[in-house]
Amino acid sequence: MIWHLIAAVFAGLAAAGIGLILRTLSGKRLPKWIVPVCGGLGMLGYQIQVEYTWFEHKQAQLPDSATVISTESSTAVWRPWTFAIPMTTKFSVVDSENIRTTEQDGARLAEFILYQIERHHTDILITQPYLLNCETRELVPLDKESREPILKEIRTLRETSPLLSNVCS
Repeated sequence: MIWHLIAAVFAGLAAAGIGLILRTLSGKRLPKWIVPVCGGLGMLGYQIQVEYTWFEHKQAQLPDSATVISTESSTAVWRPWTFAIPMTTKFSVVDSENIRTTEQDGARLAEFILYQIERHHTDILITQPYLLNCETRELVPLDKESREPILKEIRTLRETSPLLSNVCS
């Protein structure tokens, strides 16, 4: 977090320097306010670049065995540019090396952990173990400590679900 603040300050200083050079090259015909405006635009541009490349940066940090299952984009009033191009703020990942499959009563069951990464002022990682019946497509979350199924939260996945195809293939 502190490094982003330092980088934003330096981006603002560099952009303000460009504004100062432009003002000098124009023979001081450009108004004085061009320097702080360029500085502010430099800091804003840096922040926008960091926000829009966050997902690609996090995806590059994942191991090769991890597969992104879903992404969520969002918009915000204080970021009006996100209404034109929404930015990815949350995604779900399954690590294929951590999938345990078993056979029970003729049905193939897969136990895995779904990782959700959310972008906030600091990144948030949420882990949830699941049990998936590959034949009936029923997905049930497991209690984190006891690994007992939470049956009241059972749901059936679509046949085209990326989670189903990645976990059961």
